[in-house]
This record gives sequence, structure tokens and C-alpha cells, in this order.
Amino acid sequence: MNTSALILMITVQVSVTALAGWFFYKVLVTKPMVEPDSYSENDDVER
Repeated sequence: MNTSALILMITVQVSVTALAGWFFYKVLVTKPMVEPDSYSENDDVER
């Protein structure tokens, strides 16, 4: 394997790993959106 192929392979592996890590971090840190309880709001008949 020549030097340019090795540099390209390492660059792609590092960038893909960093991108995947960033997305996992965003998923774990982002707070959930506050949504109303649609079941109780759409219920026409009170029990």
C-alpha cells in the first residue's frame, strides 16, 4: 500500500468515527421536546 492510500484510509476512518461520535453525543445530550398529551386533548367525551 502506498503512502497516499494509507493517508486517505486513515483520514476517512477518523472523519467517519468523529462524525458518528458527534451524532451519538447529540442524541444523548439533547433534551426531549415538550409535547402535550394528545390523548387527553383529543378526548371529546369526559368520563
